[in-house]
Amino acid sequence: MKQRWLVTGSSKGLGRAIVHAALDNGHHVVATARDTDGLADLSLRYGDRVMILRLDVTNADEVSATVERAVDQFGGLDVVVNNAGYGTINSIEDATLADIRNEIETNLFGTIMVTKAVIPVFREQRSGHFINFSSVGGRLGAPGRGAYSAAKWGVEGFSEVLAGEMALFGVKVTIIEPGGFRTDFAGASTTLNFGRPEYDQVVGAAARTQRAYDGRQPGDPKKAAQAILQVAQSNAPPLRLALGSDAVKAIRAASQRWQVELDGWEELSLSTDFEQAHAPQKTN
Repeated sequence: MKQRWLVTGSSKGLGRAIVHAALDNGHHVVATARDTDGLADLSLRYGDRVMILRLDVTNADEVSATVERAVDQFGGLDVVVNNAGYGTINSIEDATLADIRNEIETNLFGTIMVTKAVIPVFREQRSGHFINFSSVGGRLGAPGRGAYSAAKWGVEGFSEVLAGEMALFGVKVTIIEPGGFRTDFAGASTTLNFGRPEYDQVVGAAARTQRAYDGRQPGDPKKAAQAILQVAQSNAPPLRLALGSDAVKAIRAASQRWQVELDGWEELSLSTDFEQAHAPQKTN
């Protein structure tokens, strides 16, 4: 079945790969980005099956206008990919409040604003699929990535609540949790701050690792795009989908640590209930 897609952050990286994959499979796509100069070739190649729109996901008026134009052009929407985002590395102490706010505005509130603009469309259709990009950083808090993890953990919680509400209308939600992919995310899309010497052991190390990792990530963007197309075609897609061997390994290891900690502190956790909560039930 051919679908109508809206993809944010389409100019490069995974967003660009998803747009190409969707168009190559015959779908209609609204490709959006802050800078659309690099998307002009799509119109030449795919004609009227693609609509290119400039979109700053932190601008509520632009978001509303984009969704309205997409619906007018294609008669509705079937898949919305909230992919726009960027990252920084810095210590929480050294990062300015403005920098933290801006990163959260794009990565979290951008997703929220696009989602809220599309919900009425999906609700009236009683169909649709939100594919919201989180990250391994949405499951694991890594030193140097305070703002990024705050935003992506927010995407995770927001999307889980969204899934429960949208199920009333037959609308699906999937959270994508990529590991490292060979895009420019570890390059131009991430600002590296090595920070003050006191944090070099963790923040400086994270910045050096990121720089060395660029171009050596295990993930193939084209294969990621195909995986997302497969999820979008599924009648029973997962709530969460980790992408890449590094993502699966890291999330599994963290899940095991969380279980050990939960079990290890269970007695203290349970001790905070009122006594009758654990009192044996009387029988006649």
